[in-house]
Amino acid sequence: MQRLTPRHPMLEELSFRGFRGGPGGDGISVQFSGADVDSLKAAAEALKTAMAVYPEVSALEDNLAYDKEELILELTPQGQALGFTIDGLGRELRQRMNGLEAASFPDGPRNATIRVQVPKSELADDFVESMQLRTPKGEWVMLSDVVHVSIRSGFTTVRREDGLRLVSVTGELSEDNPERATEITDEMLTVILPRISEDYGVTWRRSGLAQQQDEFFGDAVMALIFCLVGIYIALAWIFSSWTRPIVVMAVIPFGLIGAIWGHYLWGMPMSMFSVVGLIGMSGIIINDSIVLVSTVDEYAEKRGLVPAIIDAVSDRLRPVFLTTATTVLGLAPVLYANSNAALFLKPTVITLCYGLGFGLVIVLVLVPALLAAQQDFARHFRALRRGFGAPRLRVALGVAALALVAAFAATLGRAIWLDAGVALALGQFAVAALAVVVLVTLFAPLALRRKRRQVSPGNP
Repeated sequence: MQRLTPRHPMLEELSFRGFRGGPGGDGISVQFSGADVDSLKAAAEALKTAMAVYPEVSALEDNLAYDKEELILELTPQGQALGFTIDGLGRELRQRMNGLEAASFPDGPRNATIRVQVPKSELADDFVESMQLRTPKGEWVMLSDVVHVSIRSGFTTVRREDGLRLVSVTGELSEDNPERATEITDEMLTVILPRISEDYGVTWRRSGLAQQQDEFFGDAVMALIFCLVGIYIALAWIFSSWTRPIVVMAVIPFGLIGAIWGHYLWGMPMSMFSVVGLIGMSGIIINDSIVLVSTVDEYAEKRGLVPAIIDAVSDRLRPVFLTTATTVLGLAPVLYANSNAALFLKPTVITLCYGLGFGLVIVLVLVPALLAAQQDFARHFRALRRGFGAPRLRVALGVAALALVAAFAATLGRAIWLDAGVALALGQFAVAALAVVVLVTLFAPLALRRKRRQVSPGNP
């Protein structure tokens, strides 16, 4: 519609805007500052021209419109000789055209003012040419003899912030194709705006929806950190363990995978409301994990861990499924709501439904695997502690640890520091670590056998 609409020669701006649910703000919003008004207006027009070539961009406009005519006064040599100044002439013209407050007095509960003005009948088109002024010496002269008057388009309002003139350029950016929208935004930030800043001597910053998102994401990250720390402390207190909460909370990142796929299937970009849903999902998705881990710990008191895991998953399959299904089915109707009031809630609902649905599978598969892996790591850690109890083996393990640190610094650490050849360095470090493990594995039995020989009863 915007491309097909004919433009009238006297039309300055024509904007088409669509419905936007959720937080206020424009998809494109840039503020220019740090220059005179003409340069700011030129920079705003340059940005609108550069962005207008993209079909996904519409409703480009700025808040510095040519909406009035200005009188530009320039003293003639005769006016300078008679002692006139531009400031004095401007003040005199303003008083004659807008009036001058002569006095004010109380009128009941209000104040009344007396304003002296030139009769409107005398404010004709030739008012400037026919007006007379008194010189400092008391003589009357025609205004047209002492100044040269020119008329040009000007601005009624010039906005300022911290003492700097400011102009905002806003527009709509279609998010039907999120990748294309991101590409256009990157082009604007990395190419168009730096070029305009250099050409017109202005500074720029993003505002509107982008500024709101930056502020929101900063607060959301802190909220998510506090949320996860609080969950960890509560679980550590309940399970009386520092490692069990890690197993319970391991499902949270995998819930994000389901949320991402949900947005992809519904063709919706992730937004601030998606982050809100993610924070809420972090506290909901671990409910099933807590139920499963608690049952495993209860069964493990009477049998081995692996049989306890199998029995717990079998017994808790129905409660875990029903807990997730009731939540997802309760939120599902919002996904198919077509009202404008429900559109901005869809990202939150998609995050919760698909995150919890995918988290159900992760709870039943990943959490049991992590519990078994935790037992294996605990067994190896106890063996390592016993190994450090043998003097000869302690030396071997210490040398192996130093060798691993040196190999990491010489290969992968160096590549990460130089930001080059990380894949090759990772392979080299893997080979070096395997060689160290093999050598320690071959040396450890010899050291332990020699220790047993030293403590045997027949050894003199």
